[in-house]
Amino acid sequence: MTDDTITEDTLFEFPCEFPIKVMGKSTNTFRSLVEDIVRKHVDELNDEQITTRASGKGNFVSITVTITAISKKQLDTIYLELNASEHVDMTL
Repeated sequence: MTDDTITEDTLFEFPCEFPIKVMGKSTNTFRSLVEDIVRKHVDELNDEQITTRASGKGNFVSITVTITAISKKQLDTIYLELNASEHVDMTL
């Protein structure tokens, strides 16, 4: 079988809801940066799928984007691009 949703080396069954957590410095552009990167790889993304949480002192922010992931390759590509950004401190 060659269906990517079945043969990939992963424990996930695609499509599935998948939260991507991204952390970085709290700036006016950080959320936009994260959204732009994720939107390149996801067909539909709306504001209800994105939550933000500031750190205790407000210097950092955690953004969680919950997507409907369609493949491991899609997730890998998103994580690689997020981690390549100098503005992203960590992804989970």
